[in-house]
Order: sequence, then C-alpha cells, then structure tokens
Amino acid sequence: MYLCSAKREHSFGVGTSRCPIQPSSSKPSGCPIDHTSAKLNPLNQMPSLPQTPLDNSVQLPTERTLSSIPRCVAVASGTKETWEYPSPQQFYNALVRKGWETPVDSVETMVEIHNFLNERAWGEVLKWEKRVARPGDEEPHLAKFKGRPGEMSPKARFWMFAGWLLPSRFNTEPPFDRHDWIIRRPRTGEEVRYVIDYYSAPPTPDGEPVFALDVRPALDSAQSVRERAAVAMGDVVGEREGARMGRLGYGGCNRS
Repeated sequence: MYLCSAKREHSFGVGTSRCPIQPSSSKPSGCPIDHTSAKLNPLNQMPSLPQTPLDNSVQLPTERTLSSIPRCVAVASGTKETWEYPSPQQFYNALVRKGWETPVDSVETMVEIHNFLNERAWGEVLKWEKRVARPGDEEPHLAKFKGRPGEMSPKARFWMFAGWLLPSRFNTEPPFDRHDWIIRRPRTGEEVRYVIDYYSAPPTPDGEPVFALDVRPALDSAQSVRERAAVAMGDVVGEREGARMGRLGYGGCNRS
C-alpha cells in the first residue's frame, strides 16, 4: 500500500479524508471520466469530451496537461508520446453527464488531484517493473486502461472482510475507485495487467487530503504471482526490521 499526501506548493483546500469528488447517493463513486464507453478516441482511449459547457455554468479552462505516462514508444526514433489528462472543462462536463453536483470553483482542484494520483500510481507501476526488467530495457508504456469503480477487487474484498472481523485494526472503508491498467513491455511486447485500488486516508494535521494507492500486478501469470509473493515477504521482513531498529515512515509518502 502506498500512502501519499496531496500537498503541493499550495493548498488544495480539501479538508476531508473522503474522495474529493462527492457524487449523490444514487450514483456510484469513482473516477468521473467514463473509461468504459464504446465512443472512445482511438488515439488516447478517452471519450470525446466537449470543451464547451454542457449547462449554464461559467467557462472553465480548456488547457490539457500532458502526463509523464508513456502512451507509446517508437524504439527506432526514440520518441515517446504520453497520455494527456482532461481539461477542467472536460472533467466538469463528465461530472454533469453523470449527474454529479459539483461546485464549479472546485473543479480545477479535482483535476489536480486526479492527475496527481495517476502520476503516483504510474510511479508505483515502474517500481514493480524494475524488478523484472533487464539491463537496457526500454521503459514500459501504458497501452490501455479501464475504470472499474463498481467492481471491487478480490484483495479489496479481503481487506473489507478483515475490517468487518477486526474493525479496530483494519480499515472498514472500501476503495473509492479502481482502475485496471494494461502496460506493454517494449522488449517482448508482453502485456501485463495492473490493478489499482484508490483509498481515502485520514488527512494530515493541517487538513491536507491523504490517499492510499494499492498498486500491484494482477495474478494473471506465474511471474506476477512470484513477484507479488516476493514483495509481500520483503514487506514482512522490512516491517520486522523497522520495528527492531525503531524506524518510522518518512514525509507524506510511505509504504505500509
């Protein structure tokens, strides 16, 4: 599990430990961008979201931010294309389509948090990939992804059950979102599925939101099973050594 504070150079102004996007009770939680729609842009696997308001709200910024997440890598030329995040206007239009009531003046903050979490998730993917990479391997890239907010992963179900049995020890809140990312390894062309569960965590003392990301390769292959087992054993040994040496977590981002 990866804990990360959303604190930046300025305050996000979110003083709650819950998901920053609050849908109505009749709507499922999760990312407001519909990654499962059949009407996807073939260039970026995103729905075609308009850059003009769908309601009578004010016009929001339409600039889109390039992520650090490679979309494809041309090995011959060495060029790399990256995924592009939706603009605040597109993000807000997605919320309107889903019927979520959201203050317009909060949308830009939500977009920053959305992008922040995805960058951190990609960083965790790369940590896993470095375990199996060979010297000289090109960096993997994100081939495609799918939001699955209504489908709890088996691991999330396990932790929910543990929380039901021992609520004083384990978290009882389900993840507020889930993504499945398919990454492609350039050397072999192999595609590997990663599961990402997004959790809210208690805020920092100054009110900054904190999120927990559980990023791991899906148990789709023998290699992924071995890597998951090796990391789990390493975490157990690390926790024992940390307790013996009296070490604590560092900064706002810790593994637990």
